[in-house]
This record gives sequence, C-alpha cells and structure tokens, in this order.
Amino acid sequence: MAKKKSFENSLKRLEEIANEMEQSEVNLDKSLKLYKEGVEEAVFCSNFLKEIEQEVYTLKKDANDVFKLKSFYDMEE
Repeated sequence: MAKKKSFENSLKRLEEIANEMEQSEVNLDKSLKLYKEGVEEAVFCSNFLKEIEQEVYTLKKDANDVFKLKSFYDMEE
C-alpha cells in the first residue's frame, strides 16, 4: 500500500535533496535525478499551499456591520 504524500514529508525530502546536491561527491547523473525529484516535490508543495490558501477565509464586518467571508489575503488591517 502506497504511503499518502504529505506537505511535511515533501518539504523534508526537498531539504534532503538540497543537502545531497550541495555535496561535491554527487555525479552528474545522480544530480539530474535529484533535481527532477526536487522539482516534483516543489510542485506538490506549491499545489498543496494553493489549495490551503483557497480554504483560508475569515469573517469581517463591513461598513453596515454585516459579517462577510473574506479571503485571508483580502483582509485590511
């Protein structure tokens, strides 16, 4: 049974890939494989964050004291 991918695991794997690629002992073939895997992990993380961003809403009163749902990023201080 395949393990479900999580944001935390993907981010951890990205860190591992970056550390491994920084080592001078990694050959070109291995570097290319790590790069491709890193891009896949980065895309997964980016897509995950976009989905979460769409779910983050908060209630805010408008000028008429009516509560409305607002995107987290549309909030005024």
